[in-house]
Amino acid sequence: MQNNLKIILVNYRYFISGGPERYMFNVKELLESHGAKVVPFSIKHNLNRPTEYDSYFLDPIGKGNEVYFSEYKINNLKSILQSFGRLFYSFEARKKLSKLIKEIKPDLVYVLYYQNKLSPSIFDAAKKHRVPVVVRISDFGNICAANHFYLSKKQEVCEKCLDKGQFHSVLNKCYHNSYIYSAFKYFSYVLHDIIKVSNKIDAFVIPSKFTKEKFIKFGIPKEKIFNIPTFSNVKTNSIISYDNFALFIGRIDRDKGIKTLVDAFINTEFNLKIIGFSSTNYDEQIKDYLKDKKHNITFHGKLTFDEIVPYLETCSFTIVPSECYDNFPNTILESFAFKKAVVASDLGSLKELVVHNETGLLFENKNSNQLKIMVSSLLNDKDKVKILGENGYQKLTSEFSIENHYESLINLFNSLVSKKPVL
Repeated sequence: MQNNLKIILVNYRYFISGGPERYMFNVKELLESHGAKVVPFSIKHNLNRPTEYDSYFLDPIGKGNEVYFSEYKINNLKSILQSFGRLFYSFEARKKLSKLIKEIKPDLVYVLYYQNKLSPSIFDAAKKHRVPVVVRISDFGNICAANHFYLSKKQEVCEKCLDKGQFHSVLNKCYHNSYIYSAFKYFSYVLHDIIKVSNKIDAFVIPSKFTKEKFIKFGIPKEKIFNIPTFSNVKTNSIISYDNFALFIGRIDRDKGIKTLVDAFINTEFNLKIIGFSSTNYDEQIKDYLKDKKHNITFHGKLTFDEIVPYLETCSFTIVPSECYDNFPNTILESFAFKKAVVASDLGSLKELVVHNETGLLFENKNSNQLKIMVSSLLNDKDKVKILGENGYQKLTSEFSIENHYESLINLFNSLVSKKPVL
């Protein structure tokens, strides 16, 4: 097994804004700890971590401060052209990655997220230099313009783009709730199909079996797909307690089941702490909804992981009430790392992580009454909470260990590098 590979790690952000970026830095550290050289390729941003390779990074579309779509001001010719290029095909990205490949001479390119911000032109740069490409799937953006198979206007799971074609994303304004943006997104799918983007990718790494099946149905050859679950490298040295509150960590938006969550706590004595943010101001809508209601729900805003740790150390359990298809939430793995049970909706990949009455509890999607019953049962049964949490920890350290992830990933990388033609 070759451990000293040279790998270019591609992601449209080089700072932590969510789970995919935590994985990026975790896997970079993991690969480097085993002797690999890992070189980042991304977009310039004021929040980026320092790197000697930032001169190869793409120019930002805005001023380099924006994180979410709502923050961008695309109001001049340069930003408009950049936006179209990144959505459809960026010659800048192809040129800069090609330059980096010439300099580094990597064995492989590992792509985490490229859509909308980098474009699939990066695959042409790799293929030009005969470098294998592996893409990790973080969501359903290759298939669904809304990323999570969720139709906002009906507040329900929707698979029309998978079953009947991606033009449905235009009809339903799935991309940023706009016919125009959705049309551009649809035509980018058309272009990427014409230039056969998936044929330029040697392998897909997909964390969940559920997501893997969706991509096979979409048409990705199953022999190209490798189910490699995410890992958690959280090291807990502190004392774990089970205080009288439940915890939610994540994005505060409609598709994450936040209203179902708070409804389960209204008119009860149960305590709920919510950590997270919304880029759509949905958190303010929820706070307004709660104003005249009896509850013990507190909002703690967006926190760094170090700031979240004390809450994970002391909560009784965590809740993941998603009403969309999550891929493989880090929140669940991090809960297990702190020996905390997880109460989750019974959708998609969540059932792979949360085994009912073993590592947590599963409730019917959108059923706030059922969730309320489960919350009550756990908050009144500390022994059960501890047993479920311990089981979650055992599942994490056996099925989702760092060692398992590294072995699976490096074996895949080596198999592709061994087929790489000698120039």
